[in-house]
Amino acid sequence: MVARRTGTGRHGAPSSACFPRRLIAERRITFVKVGRHVRIPESAVDAYITEHTVKPITVRTSRLKAVA
Repeated sequence: MVARRTGTGRHGAPSSACFPRRLIAERRITFVKVGRHVRIPESAVDAYITEHTVKPITVRTSRLKAVA
């Protein structure tokens, strides 16, 4: 599920579980360890995506100059 939400699963660009594993190893996302399995709550994925979303710049400057 996390791989699909972060774009790293079968349908995303890189097709491996390296990105979610790296987030866990670097303690950059909340996770729950259940025995030897690791679970990432959907709320943690939503929070991570929200925190790392880059907003587009809406101010446009005119690059064209008036012709004399």
